[in-house]
Amino acid sequence: QVQLVESGGGLVQPGGSLRLSCAVSGSPVRIYAMGWYRQAPGKGRDLVASITSMLRTNYVDSVKGRFTISRDNAKNTVYLQMNSLKPEDTAVYYCNLNPYVREYWGQGTQVTVSS
Repeated sequence: QVQLVESGGGLVQPGGSLRLSCAVSGSPVRIYAMGWYRQAPGKGRDLVASITSMLRTNYVDSVKGRFTISRDNAKNTVYLQMNSLKPEDTAVYYCNLNPYVREYWGQGTQVTVSS
């Protein structure tokens, strides 16, 4: 059974940075395509960044050039480095496989961008 635990969120001012971590247990992360998703208040949960097992990355236009997804297979962890944060990045951030598996959603980590 795969378990995903997100961490690293918090309150940050506009223009600031955060690095989110997704610890994967129950299976080697290297075999999966992984994604970071986010859900803002009153909105759906959307994929914002993904990385394949071959390290090919993809981003939604609104985060391109600001967010970087990476993976450390030795640590079984996926990261999301977020720079130049904007108030519209405020959301709960989740990691999951890409495409997601409903049973694997964790509790997410809250990111709030506000002055």
